[in-house]
Amino acid sequence: MRRRTGLLFATPALLLFAVFVLYPMVTAFSYAFFHWQGTTRGEFAGTANFETLFTRAPFTTDLPRALLHNVLFFAGTMLFQNTIGLSIAALLHARHRSRRLLQTLYAMPYLVSPIVIGYLWTLLLSPTFGPVNTLLTSIGLEEWALPWLGDPTTALWVVILVSVWQWIGFPVLLYGAALGGVPEELTEAARVDGASHRQTFFRITLPLLIPAIGTVTVLTFIFAMEAFALPYAFGGSTGNPAGATDFVSLLFYRTAFDSGATDAIGSSSALATLLFVIIFGGAFAATAVLRRHERRITA
Repeated sequence: MRRRTGLLFATPALLLFAVFVLYPMVTAFSYAFFHWQGTTRGEFAGTANFETLFTRAPFTTDLPRALLHNVLFFAGTMLFQNTIGLSIAALLHARHRSRRLLQTLYAMPYLVSPIVIGYLWTLLLSPTFGPVNTLLTSIGLEEWALPWLGDPTTALWVVILVSVWQWIGFPVLLYGAALGGVPEELTEAARVDGASHRQTFFRITLPLLIPAIGTVTVLTFIFAMEAFALPYAFGGSTGNPAGATDFVSLLFYRTAFDSGATDAIGSSSALATLLFVIIFGGAFAATAVLRRHERRITA
């Protein structure tokens, strides 16, 4: 009886998932294996659309570059967002009065749309009237007043750092919850034995946070590989300047809607399928490795 009741309540969510997620996913996967003339589906193409991604321009240059940017975006996000987020969570864990307020303040930016965040920071970093360069110039740091989004060497870093600023609240909240689950008797016993705060954190607390770190890592990887809104707000569909902020999702958008090619549906579907395989494979591998480490800790 309980199972039937639970299934009854879960049915609306399952239907929405099937209609808006599962069906488009399966449809896009099937589209990748057919020839297309505009919106007219032709004969079965096998792996021809996938071969196009690796043998025909502009994919031979744009796809490796965009995929590299996704990887760099993930690495930068992991390095800054999660390291800073864990540090902030550890500091807030010791503050009982203002913890909730500060957690709320850190979490507020990711409640705003990434498109809005991107356009806002585009105005802030404008080399002509942006307050960031104006402030740097006023305090004597003219050499740092750069065209942040117009220079290929700095544009990708701007995307990474703005993303870190927006989403820093997510690891803060998750790590804060994980720190609350660490048994206090373990840390107290370590301090009684003469361990410093640094030793207690790295020898006891940090290993117990591996499940939370694994969750944040997998979710960050998925977010980084499918990132679209923030790069689009900064560099448009072409990943300006000079493709420095180009991502795989932007390449998919250009292929599907901007290329004007007669076989755009087949190529874009193949690209979407390839991106899904990368995300699924990477998330599955990371989850397997992290579960192995969890078993070693609990053994």
